[in-house]
Amino acid sequence: MSNQKLKSEFKNQLNIAKVAICKKQYKTAFYHLENAHILGQNNLYRHTLSHYYMLIFGLKTKNNKEIIGQVLRIFASILFTLIWVPIGNTGGTNISPVKIIPIRKELKKYFLN
Repeated sequence: MSNQKLKSEFKNQLNIAKVAICKKQYKTAFYHLENAHILGQNNLYRHTLSHYYMLIFGLKTKNNKEIIGQVLRIFASILFTLIWVPIGNTGGTNISPVKIIPIRKELKKYFLN
């Protein structure tokens, strides 16, 4: 798949998450934020944007762990995206920020050459 399809799906996942946040469908929102993170983590802008929306999620849900964790991850994404990212990592504070995770089945097609 092309980089354009990956970028397009990143935007799609982010949009689904934003709509779910507005509807207070937080479990759905977080799942799609994780997908956006997985898709965007090799790009500095998209990686940082995914953590920004996870921060918004933390603020909306009043989850202090997520708020603090995402502030730290935003800085880390700016500093480390171009050096190394743990492929497949879902980006939330429920997962170690350096843990490599198998890419979700539904997202694998965006990573095939």
